[in-house]
Amino acid sequence: MPQPRSSETDSHPYLRAATAGIRHHRRVFSGSVAESLPNRTHLDALHAHLTELHRLLDQLAEAARPPHPAAGRHLAAARTRLWQATTDIHAAFHLLPAASADSAECQPGQLPEGPPFLTICQRHLAAGHIVRRKTTPTDLHRAPHTTSCVR
Repeated sequence: MPQPRSSETDSHPYLRAATAGIRHHRRVFSGSVAESLPNRTHLDALHAHLTELHRLLDQLAEAARPPHPAAGRHLAAARTRLWQATTDIHAAFHLLPAASADSAECQPGQLPEGPPFLTICQRHLAAGHIVRRKTTPTDLHRAPHTTSCVR
């Protein structure tokens, strides 16, 4: 299925590259069952991507809110749903067994889980502080709403 093209081809090249990268991984993981099993390294990278996307949505929501309050509310709702997905990725990371590649990077004096464990948790805690400042617990646990196109 061809993807819709923007009229401004060079306006957001890095977002297009990130989207292409995600499409590539989706195609790779749609292969055999053994290849499609997620591992901790994959979930760590996906968590990093979602965390940065969450920060971008946060900035877009704040910028859109004064001139276009309705659009800002929708972007804020998308930011909240993205945080819920990021939290689930973090939880899934901890439920997967540690692979030998993960623990091979561990240096003496570090936790047995190794650097990926520390990285994802530190990233999640830092992002969580921002989320708690801008979102109520009720908003975080609310079921996502459906929207329809207004045009």
